[in-house]
Amino acid sequence: MTENGETPAALAPSDEIAAAIEKRGLRGGIRTLTTLGLQRVRQGEIGPLPVIVGLLIIAIYFGSQTSWLFFSARNISYLVLQIAATGSVAIGIVLVLLLGEIDLSVGSIAGLTSATLGILIVNHNFSWWLAILIMLAVGAAIGAFQGAWFALIGVPSFVVTLAGFLAWQGVQLRVLGQNGTVNVFEPHIDKIAATFLPNIWGWVFGIAVAAAYGLSNLYKQIRRRRAGLPAQPLAVLFVYTFVVAAISLGVVAYLNSYTGVPTAGVILLGLVFFFAWLTTRTKFGRYIFAVGGNAEAARRAGINVTAIRIWVFTLSGLMAAIGGLMFTSRLTAASTQTGTGTFLLEAIAAAVIGGTSLFGGRGSVWAALLGVLVIGGVSNGLDLMAKPPETKYMVEGAVLLAAVTIDALSRRRRGNVGR
Repeated sequence: MTENGETPAALAPSDEIAAAIEKRGLRGGIRTLTTLGLQRVRQGEIGPLPVIVGLLIIAIYFGSQTSWLFFSARNISYLVLQIAATGSVAIGIVLVLLLGEIDLSVGSIAGLTSATLGILIVNHNFSWWLAILIMLAVGAAIGAFQGAWFALIGVPSFVVTLAGFLAWQGVQLRVLGQNGTVNVFEPHIDKIAATFLPNIWGWVFGIAVAAAYGLSNLYKQIRRRRAGLPAQPLAVLFVYTFVVAAISLGVVAYLNSYTGVPTAGVILLGLVFFFAWLTTRTKFGRYIFAVGGNAEAARRAGINVTAIRIWVFTLSGLMAAIGGLMFTSRLTAASTQTGTGTFLLEAIAAAVIGGTSLFGGRGSVWAALLGVLVIGGVSNGLDLMAKPPETKYMVEGAVLLAAVTIDALSRRRRGNVGR
C-alpha cells in the first residue's frame, strides 16, 4: 500500500502518464492515457466509467421525456434534497462493503435514532443540539455493538445486522408509542432540509470545492516528487483544477438561479469529502482496504483486524443516524415509516451501483454519491413521468442487477488476466 491508500499497481499508470508528459508533452500524455485506459478496460479495471455513462443516459432520457423539466433548477434542487438521507447512509454502507461485509440494519437504525430525536425534543424538552448529539451517539453505539458481536464472537455480519434490522425496528415502535408519529417543529432541525445557502455563500462553497481539490492534488504531487516518483506537471494540475472549478461554479450558478445551494446537499458533499480523505489519506483507511482485500494477510501484517471491523460498523451506525436526522428534518416528523420501505435497499444499491465491490477491498466513498445520483435520478425522473411505484421498483432492480453483473464480470476478467 502507498501513502494515499492505493496499491502500487494502481499507481503505475499515473507514473507512466506523468513520464510521458515530461518527455513528449501534453499530446504524448494524452496518447498514453488513452492507451492505458483501453488496456485497463480490457483487463476489467473499469472504475466509475459504467456509472458515469449510466448517469448521462438517465439524464438524457428523462430530460427528453419530460420536455427537459428534469434539468430545471427547481428539479435539480429537489433531487439534491431527495438523495441527502439515502446518500448519508450509503457512505456508511460503502465502508462496510470495503471490508467485504454487509450491514442490513442501517434503515432501522435511522428510524430508531429519528424517533429518539423526536421524543427527546417534543416529550422531554431537550435542547436541539443535545438531542442531536444523543441520537448520533445512539447510532454509533448500536453500530459498535453489532460490530463487536460480529468481530469478537464470530457471528456473520449478515446475521447480526439482520437481527438488528428486526430488533431496532421493534425498539423504534416502542419508543414512538401508540401514536406512531411525533411532529418535530424545531427551527434548527427543520432548517437542515428547508434552507439554502445565500447566493454569495454558494459561490464561496463552489470556490472552496475547487480549491480543496487543487490543493489536495498539489500536496499529493509534491509528496510524489519528494519520494522520487513521476508527478503531474503544474500545467496539467491547473487544467484538472480548472475543469473541477468550472463544474462546481456552474452547478452553483444554476442552483442560485432558483433558490440557492441546498444546505442538505452541502452537508452530504462535506461528508463525502471527509470520508474520501479518511479512506485514501490515512492509515485507518489503508487498513480498511487491507482487511477487505485479505483479512488474514492484514492480521499477519500486524493490523488489528478486530478493531478495524468494530470501528467501521460504528461509523456505519453513525452515518445511519445522520440519515435519520436528514429524514426528520425533511419530513418535520419522526414516524414508524422512517427508514422503512425501500430505504435500506436503496442505500445498499447506491453503494453497489456507484462501483463498490461486494467482494471487499475495492471501491471509493465517491461511489455513494454517484450511486445515489443514479437511484435518485431514476426515481425523480419516473415521478416526473407519473409512473406507478411498481415501475420504479422494477427499473431500480434492473439497474442494481446490471451494476452487480458488471462488478462480477470485471472481477472475473481481472482474475483471468492475473493467471
